[in-house]
Amino acid sequence: MAAPSLSPRALYEDVAELLRQRIFSRELAPGSWIDELKIAEAYGISRTPLREALKVLAAEGLVTMKVRRGAYVTEVSERDLADVYHLLGLLEADAASVVAQKASKAQIEALQKVHQELEDVAKPGARNRVRFFEVNERFHMLLLEIADNRWRDQMVTDLRKVMKLNRHNSLLKSGRIEESLNEHRALMAALSAHDAALSAQRMQEHFSNGLEAAN
Repeated sequence: MAAPSLSPRALYEDVAELLRQRIFSRELAPGSWIDELKIAEAYGISRTPLREALKVLAAEGLVTMKVRRGAYVTEVSERDLADVYHLLGLLEADAASVVAQKASKAQIEALQKVHQELEDVAKPGARNRVRFFEVNERFHMLLLEIADNRWRDQMVTDLRKVMKLNRHNSLLKSGRIEESLNEHRALMAALSAHDAALSAQRMQEHFSNGLEAAN
């Protein structure tokens, strides 16, 4: 395995990002032991930056450190998942309410443009689950950016990292992509109508249904 090219920033940050993507892609599966020696050799680094990277991932909830046993990719329990979805629903519903009240015409159009991409990647002939995940997340991140609360953004970013540990399950259920798309359509309609209460409700419903599909 060739060592990846690392940028001039702090080495452990690059290592953390490499491992983060391997976790999200399931190359490092939930519950699997992280072989520090093997990874350090593969990346051509010492174990010091690797251990610093693991501390970062542990703080994000992606890695669990076990005494005298090392680091493992976190396994998300049903309770964990329910708690994460609950908080995301509250935070993003609040953001949707703010956007409905304050977004400019151009900002609503920007959201509509990303939503149209979601419609396009969900078409039966061109359906791509990985791409759907990517565009869906971009939509949610744009909505948060428009709502403009950096503290909420940080909380959502951390929670979404944990949610990604289980994200592959949620859209694999029959009909979930269509359901998710319908929920986005209803949300866009509420946002476009500048209906704050309905926008918050639609977002809450979206996360509630997402949790049901993820279990």
